[in-house]
Amino acid sequence: MAEPTSPTPDDPVLAERARMRALASTGQRIGYLAYAVATVLLFVGLATSFSGTLVWAIGALLIGGSIVLAVAIQLGYAVRGAERHEEDAIAQRKRR
Repeated sequence: MAEPTSPTPDDPVLAERARMRALASTGQRIGYLAYAVATVLLFVGLATSFSGTLVWAIGALLIGGSIVLAVAIQLGYAVRGAERHEEDAIAQRKRR
């Protein structure tokens, strides 16, 4: 019995992987956006006077952005690792 060389387009594993890739991409955008907004607020604070609310907002954006970005980057690496593992497994089966 011959094994298929490429999975079907409606493969649930590939669909889930695509969903995780999109989630990782969105998370990275949100994380970097939080850093950008925190940077803008920092310069606003430097140009004016730092209020307690402004300092709190900068800190919250940096902490929140770091958490979101760390998870998104790890998820992106996991998706790429799964793809690489699958490609290696297919290549190994072809060599046999």
